Amino acid sequence: MNPFEQARRAQERALRRLRRARPAPAAPSERRSPSQQRGDRAEQRAADHVQRHGARILARQLRARGGEIDLLLWHEEHLVFLEVRQRNSHRFGGALASVNRDKQRRLILAARQWLPALARRHFQGRLPPCRFDVIAIEGESLRWIRNAFADQ
Repeated sequence: MNPFEQARRAQERALRRLRRARPAPAAPSERRSPSQQRGDRAEQRAADHVQRHGARILARQLRARGGEIDLLLWHEEHLVFLEVRQRNSHRFGGALASVNRDKQRRLILAARQWLPALARRHFQGRLPPCRFDVIAIEGESLRWIRNAFADQ
């Protein structure tokens, strides 16, 4: 047996051992941290709220290089990039104040990255009017701020 064949067989044996030793992947909910699970529940609460008010959810958790769009909606003839913020207290300004200039900039960058694909997928290549909304959840209170900030 030549050295290359011997090395290939050794690699295959090592891979088989690794596959046997590797535990089964955890369920998706188990892989999320407690804070991520709280965020998921807040996003679901926001999704239920906007659907009751006539919005159609097009996508959830659109990840981009600079950030993530929590919910993408079609509402009142607008493509809406929705940020969901939850805080337990009003300290440090509360949920709404946490959408500062830096967060706004990251959301705008993520939206710009997604817009070409979204236009092709949902709007026959044409860009619809867009806006950025925020849902602020503090305790049991939920506020939907439409057009919370403009593209800069």
